[in-house]
Amino acid sequence: MRVTKREHACMILGDEGQQLVIDPGNQTGPVSAPGLVAIVITHEHPDHWDAEHLTALRTAHPTVPIYGPAGVAAAAEGFDVIVVEPGERVTAGPFRLRFLGGQHAEIHRTIPIVDNLGVLVNERFYYPGDSYATPGVPVELLATPAGAPWLKIGDVIDFVLEVGPRATFAVHDGPLSEMGLGMAHARIEAAVAEGGGEHHPLAPGDSIEI
Repeated sequence: MRVTKREHACMILGDEGQQLVIDPGNQTGPVSAPGLVAIVITHEHPDHWDAEHLTALRTAHPTVPIYGPAGVAAAAEGFDVIVVEPGERVTAGPFRLRFLGGQHAEIHRTIPIVDNLGVLVNERFYYPGDSYATPGVPVELLATPAGAPWLKIGDVIDFVLEVGPRATFAVHDGPLSEMGLGMAHARIEAAVAEGGGEHHPLAPGDSIEI
């Protein structure tokens, strides 16, 4: 399975000539995914989904399902989002998806907390969306949030230590300067190394095989 990082919080997973797109938001450039079998949107914030991206992907693949929590279905009205809940399992082509978590990390007590689902793919790759929900099983590759209004790097370190993946790469990094991203990479690298894992400082367009 090949995992390709795109800008900010978007990823494309490929296996057996088919592809899965996760969180194609408004901080991501045009998304093309030949062999697309599903789209996953972790939550309703616009940096994780974008009507223009969904329209383009649905135009190219009219029957492709879009999975997300109830908040995404309400926000993306007109796109026929299939609502999934924590613990639910879905199969799309070669991808076995399990949805976890349920809530976005708190930004501030005055800001409402929205639905958020992490997604575990083939029991090997995990992405928590905007949360620190853990998969509860060992994973080969963890997509680790690195920069956000709700994020403190100490919490990221604890998250990586708790999951204990074999490998990590940083996502949700659009708000970071070059210096800030370098600092985040260093902290994530140190955390995953404690369990014998490796951090991959992927840039948009870079891929990793698992």
